[in-house]
This record gives sequence, structure tokens and C-alpha cells, in this order.
Amino acid sequence: MSLSLISIRNVKRNRTRFVLTALGAAVAVVVFVLLRTLLGAWSQGAEHAAKDRLATRHRVSLVMPLPRKYVETVREVRGVKGVTWASWFGGKDPRNPNLFFANTAVDPESFLSVYDEVELPSEQRAAWLADRRGAIVGDVLAKTLHLSVGDNITLQGTIYGGEWQFKVAGIYKSTRRSFDRSQFLFRWDYFNENVDAKFKEQVGWITSRTENAAAAANVSKAIDATFDDHDVQTTTTSERALQTSFLASASAILGALNAVSFILLAIMTLILGNTIAMGVRERTHEYGVLLALGFLPWHVVTCVVLEAAALGLCAGVLGLGLSFPLVQEGFGHWLEENMGNFLPYVRIGADTAILAILLAVGLAVGAALLPAWRGSRLVVTDALKRVV
Repeated sequence: MSLSLISIRNVKRNRTRFVLTALGAAVAVVVFVLLRTLLGAWSQGAEHAAKDRLATRHRVSLVMPLPRKYVETVREVRGVKGVTWASWFGGKDPRNPNLFFANTAVDPESFLSVYDEVELPSEQRAAWLADRRGAIVGDVLAKTLHLSVGDNITLQGTIYGGEWQFKVAGIYKSTRRSFDRSQFLFRWDYFNENVDAKFKEQVGWITSRTENAAAAANVSKAIDATFDDHDVQTTTTSERALQTSFLASASAILGALNAVSFILLAIMTLILGNTIAMGVRERTHEYGVLLALGFLPWHVVTCVVLEAAALGLCAGVLGLGLSFPLVQEGFGHWLEENMGNFLPYVRIGADTAILAILLAVGLAVGAALLPAWRGSRLVVTDALKRVV
């Protein structure tokens, strides 16, 4: 039997200690994976945003509306190939008054053209275009609200008041991770007909697509310049820039999560280091025998390091195995359903999974270096005298 195999088998010599240490380190791995997954999900919007899509809003604030006629002006700007518009509705489902989800009035045909990542079956698309009270619902939100195609739903207006009746014309999915699958989208013409006169012919923002991504910056400037001499000026940014600016506003939170994830690694190192040091201390007599038989100090170091690597690998695999049902399938789905606007796609990335395993093994090996060095410097006679 090889020395390396013996070292690896030594990991489970004390089964109780091995199980408790592996579980403790695995918990640290689970939390590490959770935090790194949240950080990755938070930045999905910016990473996967369309580079050729622009958002135009009121220069003062997003909550201030723009005249509907601005849409046609934007459409005429050179370099623009498609335009749509939307208005935030802010309704609540009376059955779930505490559930927040995005509900927006949009122009169906131009919306589906500009947001081509929205997947909607052709028959459902036709139904939405034909029914003025029609709405489409993201598959994640449909699951949360238990909605199916053809269902009727009432939303209680919070900004515009009243009870609004809708019929679910379709349930959409998305081919791009940046698009929220927890939205309720209904027709702007229905919205415009039923709001008070002071809100009519106004839109919340205008979204446009450029002929190519390289021209986006110039088109953005041209759109804003068009309205410089109007009563209402605009600010136009790329979809990616809009997402990035939102991330910047949460930079302190993201930085804290990042710091905590590495603090957990330090805790895991201490857990593994303590266990490895105890194992080396208990086998002092055995290492003395090896040295007396002619084994060299580096053999002792190899034994300790390989044992630590095996322990770290077990902890990493166990932690990663627990992460998928707990983080991705459990907490991740809850976040998608309840915070889809900010975290539309919560999945454990391959880079996070590989990093978790490598760090678990690497930190275990790092924690073993000091005990291994001490074991290699044992004096044979002293080690043979010692009985633990």
C-alpha cells in the first residue's frame, strides 16, 4: 500500500471528528457559495444587458413622465431602428397585498420587437394583440400567483387608483438573463384610456434600439440634443450603463458581502487547521516510527498534506452538494420569485462551484503546512517516547 493511500485513509481514523469537521467546513462552503452566487446574480443585469438598447427618461427623475409625442421624435433620430415605451403602474394583487412585482403598461407590438429576448408563443402573442385587457406574465410570477393562460386577474391601483381587470393572454420566458421573468405587462392603450385626464398621453420612459452597438453612445447624445430646446429635457443612457449605475449605488452592500465571503474562508481554515494539528499530535509516535525506519522528513510532510487535502476535498464536495438544493433550488428560487427585478437569475455558476472546491482543498493544505513542518522536525527518540 502506498504512503499516499495510507495518508488519505487516515482521514477517517477518528470518524466522529472527521464528520464534524467536514460538516463545519461544508457549512462555510455553503455560505460562501450563497454569497458568491448573490454577487453574481446581482451583476447579471449589467453583464447580460443589450449593448444596443437605450433608455430615455425625464432629465430630473425617472418618476417624472415624458410626453407620448416624444416617442415619434426619438424614432426619427438617425441610428435608431426600433422604439417602444412604457409606464410604471404600481398595482397590487389583492390576494397577495404584501407581494411586490413589477407591473408595467407597454405597447405590445413595439415592446416585443425591441425586447426580442421575450419568448412568447405565436398564439399567445396574437391573443395579446387582439385583447385590449390582455396581459402577459413572466413564468416565475405566473408560478407564484398560480396563473394560467386565460385566467382573469384584478390589480388594485396604488398610483392611479381603482380596480383594473385583466386577462392573462400569455406567459413569457426570456432568453437573456438580464430580463425579469417576474413582471406583469399589460397594454398601454388600455392604461391610457382609463387613467385620469392629467395622466393621459404620458409615458414613464422610452426604450430604443440602435442599428449597431458601436453607435449607441452617439445616438444617445443625439436623442438628448433633440430635446434640449423643449420644456422637458431628457437623459438617455445605455441599458448596461443604467444597470451599472444601480450596482454602484449598492456598492457598499456588495463590498460587505464580498468581505464576509472571505471571512468565512478564514473561519474554515481555522476549523481545518485545528483538526489537522490534533491529528498530527496524536500520531507523533507513528511519525517517529516512520523516521526510525528510514523515511525522510518530506515523507511526513506528504502524509500530513495529503490527509489535509482529502479532508478539504470531502468538505468542499459535501458543501457544494448541499449548496444546489439549499442555495439554487431553495433560496435562489425564492429570490427570483420575490426579488426578480433585482435578482432575475440566481444560479450557481460553474466558476463559483470550481472556486469553492479549489479553495476548500487549497485552504486545507495551507492549514496543514505548519503542523506538517513541525511533524517533519520531530526528534526520533522524543517521538518514540511520546504516547498519546
